[in-house]
Amino acid sequence: MRGRRVLAVAMLGLLLFAAVGGVQAAAQSDGMTEEEAARLGEEFGIVVGAVDEDIQKELKLERPQGVAVFEVIGNSRADYAGIKVRSVIKEIDKREIRTMADFGSAIKKAMKECNFTVGTYEPADPGDPVGWGVNFHFVGCKRD
Repeated sequence: MRGRRVLAVAMLGLLLFAAVGGVQAAAQSDGMTEEEAARLGEEFGIVVGAVDEDIQKELKLERPQGVAVFEVIGNSRADYAGIKVRSVIKEIDKREIRTMADFGSAIKKAMKECNFTVGTYEPADPGDPVGWGVNFHFVGCKRD
């Protein structure tokens, strides 16, 4: 009798583990396409693309991860936050950004909020001996 109870508890534990894993996987792959992520980026005020091997080499990154900023649209939330062209977005509101889908999901959620942060890896200003660095940008409410 005790053996069945232990087996039942073990099976329940496996079912719960699988259910939680399935929820996490669904949250990570919510069907966000690169095109939708790019559109959301423009809504935020930036033109973005995936960091590919060419961008990785040009920016001297360790891995081709994150989202590269190709253009910042003037008078946008991104512009007011100080996000720079040639920066790589690595985090939005403490959520790691590795792919365009990560970016799209995170920026979609963040733009519903009034305030959030964007973590970038970006070139230093000309003449700065340090070179590249991590910067966090506060994005506040856009007021008309």
